[in-house]
Amino acid sequence: MAPHVSCFFLAVMFSAICEVIASSDQMCIEKEANRTYNCENLGLNEIPDTLPNTTEYLEFSFNFLPAVQNTTFGRLINLIFLDLTRCQINWIHGDAFQSQHQLNTLILTGNPLIFMAETALHGLTSLKHLSLIQTGISSLEFIPAHNLKNVESLYLGSNHISSIKLPKDFPTENLKVLNFQNNAIHYLSREDMNSLKQAANLSLNLNGNNIKGIEPGAFHSTVFQSLNFGGTLNLSVIFSGLQNSTIQSLWLGTFEDTDDNQDLTSAMLEGLCEMSVESINLQKHRFSDLSSTTFRCFTRLQELVLTSTHLGELPSTIEGMSSLKKLVLNVNSFDQLCQISAANFPSLTHLSIKGNIKKLDLGVGCLEKTENLQKLDLSHSSIEAPNCCNLQFTNLVHLQNLNLSYNELLGLQTEAFKACPELELLDLAFTRLQVNALQSPFQNLHSLQVLNLSHCLLDTSNQRLLEGLPGLQNLNLQGNHFQDGSLLKTNLLHTVTSLEILVLSSCDLLAIDKQAFHSLGKLSHVDLSYNSLTSSSIDALSHLKGTYLNLAANAISVIPFHLLPILSQQNTINLSHNPLDCTCSNIHFLTWYKENLQKFEDLEEMVCAYPPSLRGVQLSSVTLSCEITAVGIFFLVVLLFLLAILLIFAIKFFLRWKYQHI
Repeated sequence: MAPHVSCFFLAVMFSAICEVIASSDQMCIEKEANRTYNCENLGLNEIPDTLPNTTEYLEFSFNFLPAVQNTTFGRLINLIFLDLTRCQINWIHGDAFQSQHQLNTLILTGNPLIFMAETALHGLTSLKHLSLIQTGISSLEFIPAHNLKNVESLYLGSNHISSIKLPKDFPTENLKVLNFQNNAIHYLSREDMNSLKQAANLSLNLNGNNIKGIEPGAFHSTVFQSLNFGGTLNLSVIFSGLQNSTIQSLWLGTFEDTDDNQDLTSAMLEGLCEMSVESINLQKHRFSDLSSTTFRCFTRLQELVLTSTHLGELPSTIEGMSSLKKLVLNVNSFDQLCQISAANFPSLTHLSIKGNIKKLDLGVGCLEKTENLQKLDLSHSSIEAPNCCNLQFTNLVHLQNLNLSYNELLGLQTEAFKACPELELLDLAFTRLQVNALQSPFQNLHSLQVLNLSHCLLDTSNQRLLEGLPGLQNLNLQGNHFQDGSLLKTNLLHTVTSLEILVLSSCDLLAIDKQAFHSLGKLSHVDLSYNSLTSSSIDALSHLKGTYLNLAANAISVIPFHLLPILSQQNTINLSHNPLDCTCSNIHFLTWYKENLQKFEDLEEMVCAYPPSLRGVQLSSVTLSCEITAVGIFFLVVLLFLLAILLIFAIKFFLRWKYQHI
């Protein structure tokens, strides 16, 4: 009975008064005080009075605003960005934005517009970006051209427009982007193109319109930053229609659900001889007669994208590609790297064969003629190379970026990348690495800055694994496991002293020695998320200041007072998804947390796990009262009094027993 009584006294004496402070319901979310607000999907039919006049960025989409008048946004004179997506707007009256002289971006996407007054956009003297996507427009005459002289981007996709001819008074001298994606445009005339002649280096998007005809000479002497004719079934129409034009980027790809595409022929591609193009995208097309002369009109081409073009090999000799700098051959069916006939592209600096459908054999010296290669992506290609990678990448002395991620197995010897001494980025993520040497396979890569070894099934007990990387700044070891779940004082990280970013998430870590990071004094970003670390591991970060520290999804419950100075000296902290204790045993951290909310990210996911009455409640909403109450003091006095009486009786009993046995 006595233990139960004492427990009752202690429970009353040290009981904490816990309460959730309910914050007042703010209809709009404040992202940046007095400047940025999100009022999306709140069923509003007017601008809330609580929104300050100083608001600059307003997201107001998915509300109900059938008509916009000159009083709707009248007081918000500092607006720079306004998103009115799907607000069921039908009418925009005259002078609706007359006070918004600083408005830079106006988004009206998804509103079924019936009427826009001639002066609807009056006052928008700073407007640069206007979106009228999916607004039901069928004619460009519907758009009031007043005060659009500074517009740089005009988005008109998913409407019912059949002609791109702009009204005579429509200002185009500053226009950089004109997007007509997914409309009903099937023919381009000289008159259409003449309305755009004042727009220099325009990016014109006609994707999804299936152009069936272009008037001869329509593009004569025109200059475009980019042209997008994606989804056009008959590309011969495009090649013949673009004669005597200059285009930096030409997008002619098609889509998965299009079955009526004509195969590309060598004769069809001869139209490129009559135009100047730097980059061309032919994704998801098929070549019917691929030969050495197919690309003879590509002499000035700098970039060629042949993603998903059903290629199994390229001709051994190809005319006209000696100037090509970037080649993309993703999602094709090569058996071996040598089948791309790399010798045809001596100027190549970027090569991508990502997601090869078949298991890709790297061969030997298949790329040795591309000595100018700087970036190589062979990821997602089921590559297996037991002895990688010097023989495979012979003569790639200028290679800076190598991606071998998401492959099967690479066996690495000492100095495995000796053929690529200038590597700055090496990505081996999700590729099983078998290191067959005591020394580091990376030790000659003195210029390497970024190394991704995530989920590589590494032997992390090899303390020499990362030797010879004096310039390494970014190391990702996510998903690799450490013996007994512990990162010891002596570990594989002690040689990479220049590290600034370290990722050790999902490594099943249970503990980190206090000295584990002692040689890493330059760390600015440490990701230890999704492990099973407790607060004791925070001691390992005591020498770091101003870092981004991610400890999300660990086993941190109580953070003792002596660890708070370590957290105080960090810049940003993530402790979300931890089983945080919201009782008086954690009062020091809870108090400090409320005083330093600006340091934390994912605040909404920082919730209590204990006690059960507060489970799921955000830490910022909890108030604890941990001092001894008056009732507690009373019971404490009573308890002490009872203990004194018991002590007196015990002494009296002891003395009596002693005298009886003399």
